[in-house]
Amino acid sequence: MQAVLCGYYGKGNGGDEALLASLLQMLPANVTPLVLSGNPQQTRDRYQVEAGDRMNAMQVLQALRQSDALIFGGGSLMQDATSIRNPLYYGGLMGIAQQLGLKTIALGQGIGPLKSQLTQWVARRGFGGCTAVSVRDRASAFLLHEWGISSVMAPDLVWGLEGLPVKGLWDLPAPRVAVTLRSHPQLTPERIACLTRALVDFQKATQTCILLVPFQASQDLPIAQSIQPHLTGPNHIFSLEDPRELKGLFQGVEMAIGMRYHSLIMAAAAECRCFALSYDPKVSQLMEELNLPGWELDQIPDDHNQITQSWLEYYANGDPLNTDQIKALVDRSLIHRDLLAAALA
Repeated sequence: MQAVLCGYYGKGNGGDEALLASLLQMLPANVTPLVLSGNPQQTRDRYQVEAGDRMNAMQVLQALRQSDALIFGGGSLMQDATSIRNPLYYGGLMGIAQQLGLKTIALGQGIGPLKSQLTQWVARRGFGGCTAVSVRDRASAFLLHEWGISSVMAPDLVWGLEGLPVKGLWDLPAPRVAVTLRSHPQLTPERIACLTRALVDFQKATQTCILLVPFQASQDLPIAQSIQPHLTGPNHIFSLEDPRELKGLFQGVEMAIGMRYHSLIMAAAAECRCFALSYDPKVSQLMEELNLPGWELDQIPDDHNQITQSWLEYYANGDPLNTDQIKALVDRSLIHRDLLAAALA
C-alpha cells in the first residue's frame, strides 16, 4: 500500500518536521510513504523516503493517482489565521483524494481558528469525507462534534517521537536552560529587549548555560542572534535541522522558556520545567492541559525584574511532569498510531 503524506513539510519548521518524523515512526510496516514536501530532496535525504513537490500540481495529482491513501500528518493545517490559502490548499487535496477514492486520514489535527465561512465550509466538507480523524485538543474535538463529525482525541504525535543525541551538547556546562522564541507582531522589539534583560539577569543569578534554539531559522534565528551578544555567561545557538535531534536536545536541559508549541512538548517529555510564552490558542491550551506557568504575549510584564523573578522562582521551586505523567501522555499519543493502522487495514 502507498500513502501520500501531507503537511507543512520541507519548509524549515522544526515542529512540522517533528510531526513528519513522528508519523513515519507510526506508519504500519506494509505502507510505503510518499511525502509532499517544500524541499523534496532534503526530505528524501533526511528520512530515506520518496518525496514530491507539494506545490507542483502535476506531481501531486500523479502521487494521488498512484496511491491508496492520503494522510494529513498532524498540526494546525486547517486554520486561516496565517493565511486563507492553508485550508483551501489542504481542503482541496482532501477533496481530490476523496473523489479519486483514496482513504483519507486526518491525524493529530489542531483545527482552527477558522474565521471565514468559506474556510469553515471547506474544513467541514474535508473532514466529513475522511475515513478516520484524530485530533490533539478538546477545542478541535468540540468543533468536529458540532459539525457532526466523529473523531478520536489523543495527545500530539510528537510526544512519542524518539530523540537523537546532539553533538556538542554535553560539552557545554550544566545546568542548561533552553530558550525558543519566534517572530510575532506582539513580540515587539521592546518586548524582546525586556526579555533579553530578564534572561541576562536570570543567567547571572543561576549560573546556567543558555541554549538559544531556533525551530524555524527564517523566523527564530534573527531573534536568537540579537539576544546572544548580551549574554555574559556560557551560551550556544543550536540550529538543528533534524527534529529527532531537537527532541534529543531537551534531554540535557533543566528548564525551557518557550513560545514554540512543539518545543514545550519536547521539553515536557524530557522532564524539563517549562515556562510558556503563548502567541496562539494552541499554546494556551497546552499550558492549561499541562498546568504550565507563563504569559500570553500581550501580558508579558513591562518590568524585566518581574520577569526574572518569575523565572527564578519557577527554576528553584517548579516541578516538571513526573515519569508517570509523561508515560501516560506518550502511551495515549499512540492512539493515533492505532487509528492509523485500523484505517489502513
